Amino acid sequence: MEIILLEDVINLGYKGDVVNVKDGYGRNYLIPQKKAVIASESAKKVLAEDQKQRAHKLEAIKNEAIELGEKITEVGSLTIGAKTSSTGKIFGAVGPIQIAEALEKAGVTVDRKQIEIKSQVKEVGTYTASAKLHKEVTVEIPFEVVSE
Repeated sequence: MEIILLEDVINLGYKGDVVNVKDGYGRNYLIPQKKAVIASESAKKVLAEDQKQRAHKLEAIKNEAIELGEKITEVGSLTIGAKTSSTGKIFGAVGPIQIAEALEKAGVTVDRKQIEIKSQVKEVGTYTASAKLHKEVTVEIPFEVVSE
């Protein structure tokens, strides 16, 4: 089933993309949740016209994402304090929320939903997270977890 996405869907595509999905996923989840519409010829024509009109706005949004990425790069490495045991294991885990809060303290506002950590952070050490600010702009965020 070919559909047009009305919003970004993780691991599927971005707003305005035409993608193929299984019939059940499209009809039972994406379309009822208003995340997609069926890609008919008329819907594709409407999409093409909308994309022409939004091209300038999208360029401005991309430039804002690039500027935000440069600010994150200027911050450099973050230090995140966590309660740990005597062996260096963290009670709980460090996640995107803690990284977003550390960036906020450094003066850069990033939505926690845009931050992704590849592996679970459960020990003291140095790690890297990535912030997906735009579909073409991804910034690496180095951070260090220290014992409080």
